[in-house]
Amino acid sequence: MQTTRALAELGQSLWLDNITRPLLDSGTLARYIAELSVTGLTSNPTIYDNAIGGSDAYDAQIAAGAAAGKDGEAIFFDLALADLTRAADLFRPVYDATNGIDGFVSLEVSPLIAYDTEKTASEAVRLWAMGDRPNLLIKIPGTPEGLPAVEEAIFRGVPINVTLLFSPAQYLACAEAYTRGIERRVAAGLPAYVPSVASLFISRWDPYTSKMLPADLQLQMGLAIGRQSYLDYVAFFSTPRWEALKAKGAHPQRLLFASTGSKDPAAPATIYITGLAAPATVNTMPEGTLLATGAVEVPVTALPATAAEAGDPLAALVAAGVDVDACALDLQTKGATSFVGSWTSLMDRIAAKAG
Repeated sequence: MQTTRALAELGQSLWLDNITRPLLDSGTLARYIAELSVTGLTSNPTIYDNAIGGSDAYDAQIAAGAAAGKDGEAIFFDLALADLTRAADLFRPVYDATNGIDGFVSLEVSPLIAYDTEKTASEAVRLWAMGDRPNLLIKIPGTPEGLPAVEEAIFRGVPINVTLLFSPAQYLACAEAYTRGIERRVAAGLPAYVPSVASLFISRWDPYTSKMLPADLQLQMGLAIGRQSYLDYVAFFSTPRWEALKAKGAHPQRLLFASTGSKDPAAPATIYITGLAAPATVNTMPEGTLLATGAVEVPVTALPATAAEAGDPLAALVAAGVDVDACALDLQTKGATSFVGSWTSLMDRIAAKAG
């Protein structure tokens, strides 16, 4: 069986970590939905910087926005939402068939406000209203400043994709913020379900820790982070606290494995796909990884869901000297800085095309 189909039948949602206007115009995204079991997609500043720089498909809209006196940020959100609402409409049948559990697209708030809680929350509300699609997720970074914004946005009913999570501890802090937002809604008499995913970044771990680990532990760190976080995900949403919320109509915030394209040419392209197969989760992957996964027939085995079955996925890596929490904080900080760099490049590119 085609691996993408096997993963879908296991219960894992496959999302594309890419969007471009040519991908929509050519019918390629529609084909991925039909042939590769794709049920959603994600975007970020880097993706759009590459999309706008690599195509003239956005030039007319950029020129029109500039002629109307809009600044670069306003022009960007207009063109991104033009793409993402089209994609959201393609995924709407999935959203409807799953009662709002799957079928989402994602748009990120400006990374320039990543450390401003109040601005991030208000911007999430604004962008979601602009998009006017129930299956649009707004991406907020899972930084210490971002998590209170996640809680507030969830309370206000805005579907959220929490990004830039790198460790089990960061993931659990995110799940806690989501839960507080849901509990506040229940206390206020509001509907208990607001869609959300928690994006755990995987592939950046292995190049980051390659010099810390012996040869027999190379390419194991990202998988171990994902597997331990999955155990924590299952346990967190199985507590009496969450059973009570489910009884009121709430749904768990789904764990999403992000950054799952291999960064090591020697590693299999599907290393973070088949190695993180798990029901009731999401794996969002670059286009090349999606095509590689769809081209093979690899046995798919679900991850163990309890510590009794799995043991301690991180034990050998911690014993070898990896300080998971310190490394995760550094990776999160560098990731936020990288997105600022992509955002700056994106604004410069739009300004150049507008000129």
